[in-house]
Amino acid sequence: MSPISELQLIDAFATRPFTGNPAAVALCDHFPEDSYLQAIAAEMNLSETAFVAPRSDGDYDLRWFTPTTEVALCGHATLASAHALGGIATFHTASGVLACSRGDDGQIVMDFPLDPPTAIALPEEYAHLSPVWSGKGVFDLLIVLDDPESVRSYTPEPAVLSRAGTRCVIITAPSDQPATDCISRVFAPNVGVLEDPVTGSAHCTLAAYWGRRLGKKQLYGEQTSPRGGFVSMSVKGDRVALGGHCVTVGRLELMIE
Repeated sequence: MSPISELQLIDAFATRPFTGNPAAVALCDHFPEDSYLQAIAAEMNLSETAFVAPRSDGDYDLRWFTPTTEVALCGHATLASAHALGGIATFHTASGVLACSRGDDGQIVMDFPLDPPTAIALPEEYAHLSPVWSGKGVFDLLIVLDDPESVRSYTPEPAVLSRAGTRCVIITAPSDQPATDCISRVFAPNVGVLEDPVTGSAHCTLAAYWGRRLGKKQLYGEQTSPRGGFVSMSVKGDRVALGGHCVTVGRLELMIE
């Protein structure tokens, strides 16, 4: 009998189906061997598949897999996992304890570690973008542009992006829309995802950079991928509350033992 009791397909950072970032959430009685988890994630072929298993203390263990590898932190699949469990959950993960709660507006709010980037020199292959700042957080490279349209029109070059040596490359600019503070796109070929639709964990870095630059604790970001999505950010010391909505689009039945 499969240790996975339920498998849901959930659009995270979305208010309607087929927008935001799709994640598969596998609710497990216990975690099977890693090769099984990776095979399921490859079969789902989404940016991340989350595996959730209950703990004796009432919390949950949570792991995330891309189609090619396990990752240490994922925002949208955490949001989707909390949604699958009713919106309130505490997860024990490779990045520590992540608590999820309900916001006043129906959002799910995740308590994540803030990831301030440190300034670095950018390789020459990015010079054509005319970046105004570049830095690196724990996981990702951040490239800041002046023109939001340059972010929207950027054509990813997988070989160039891979040479960054980071989990993701985040390209961002100030927003030209009154309701949002910044826009971004996120690319992750090193973990098997060319462009991620909406990346919660990248906003741990975006919140730190734009919060400092704009002098704001409360921010709202738009990720301008083809699917698109919005992430609310509230900086609280060395933590950031990331908020968004989810939509369940399907439940799958595994036909294997």
